Amino acid sequence: MPSPQQRLSRFTRDSEAAGSFQITARDIEILRHVAEHRFIRSEWLVKLIGGSRQQLLRRLNLLYHHSYLERPRAQLDYYHESGSKSLVYGLASRGAGRLRRDLNMPFERMDWTTRNKGVGRLFLEHTLMVSDFLAALELDCHNRPDVRLLYAHELPQPKGRENHREPFRWTVDLPGKRRVGVVPDKVFALEVTHPDGRIERTHYFLEADQGTMPIERRDLRQSCVLRKLKSYDGTYATGIHRTRLGAERFRVLIITPQTTRAQNIREAVANLEKGRRLFFVFSDDDWRACDGVLNLVTPHSPAGVNSR
Repeated sequence: MPSPQQRLSRFTRDSEAAGSFQITARDIEILRHVAEHRFIRSEWLVKLIGGSRQQLLRRLNLLYHHSYLERPRAQLDYYHESGSKSLVYGLASRGAGRLRRDLNMPFERMDWTTRNKGVGRLFLEHTLMVSDFLAALELDCHNRPDVRLLYAHELPQPKGRENHREPFRWTVDLPGKRRVGVVPDKVFALEVTHPDGRIERTHYFLEADQGTMPIERRDLRQSCVLRKLKSYDGTYATGIHRTRLGAERFRVLIITPQTTRAQNIREAVANLEKGRRLFFVFSDDDWRACDGVLNLVTPHSPAGVNSR
């Protein structure tokens, strides 16, 4: 065991200095959460798993130094700018192997090793936008026995795509004979159990917008937010979600860092021919300041995009 004065490197492994290590059931739970989110901040792991904060941070440290977890080096810039920021974790190959052995989790559900080591800062920030939002949603669901969160692997897979790496992918033909492939940043569902015992499931397609593409272009052959919106709405994607994806009820959640950007996207939604009520658009300030993310995303929420 390291002495109290010995401080382990944050980004260089040293299993010998870290001391002996035996994996526990709680460690497996940590690995499962990390695998689900691809990258996740330690602060969310503390909240999701519960118990002593210091003990959990210690286990994260051991899991990193014993090669079960990665700390992507892309976080070095902003970590050194503010040493109080939570460390970000991804799954390492040893952790993936342990999940496969203990939970029979298929490797295609886990992105790890060299792919995690080589990610750039923009990709990491994009992934953290998604994991921050979903971790907050998952935490809300922990406190609501009538609501169950289901991730993509827990949902019926689209027919014919059960073994695909991206089963929830589809194509849409837009004007000008432009075929567009659509892959949501995250697919999940919420099951709500009503007082009469009726269970209502709603699929959600999450899109994380970093503000790097124009809201609209004259030609939909070029990437823009409007093209993405049209790939979901009822004008060009009629029936796809129901017949191919099995989503009788669905919503599209769009999250973006800037408040002004969120308002501009809402205006683009308002100009759609169909499907305007499908879209909920939030800035980071919107969902972080709200009294529970779950209240924002449920189908009957008054905080939907078009009521703002």
